Amino acid sequence: MTQPMPDSPPGTNRHARRWGRFTLHYIEMIVAMFAGMIALGLLWSFALGIDLSYARDPELAYLLMAFDMSAGMGAWMRFRGHAWASTLEMCGVMFAPVVPLFPLLWLGVIDGMTLMITAHVAMFPLMLAVMLRRRDEYAHTHH
Repeated sequence: MTQPMPDSPPGTNRHARRWGRFTLHYIEMIVAMFAGMIALGLLWSFALGIDLSYARDPELAYLLMAFDMSAGMGAWMRFRGHAWASTLEMCGVMFAPVVPLFPLLWLGVIDGMTLMITAHVAMFPLMLAVMLRRRDEYAHTHH
């Protein structure tokens, strides 16, 4: 685990740089997540012929996509020097939204497309929450 950086007083250049690095890291994580989703999604579809749909296979479609996003983001996090604990914690965020959503799907309250959209919308604040929990790690420049 990284050593905590002392909080910089608001209004200082150090404080601004620290939050700038944090914000850049958040954006990097989102880009890596989508890169994994697109690259692995193409692999499954074109190379292996796996064609899941949210109308027909909502649970499997979502879980495979969450895996794809986790792989992209996890690879980037490890490249940036994050420990396995932080990496797995962030990857867990890709799967967490379905915990309350799958039962709603099974009860017929939502459909597969609503599941996918709602889970994606929930991922962004959940990612941010995990990053804020470890903000010193995500604001460091040594990665």
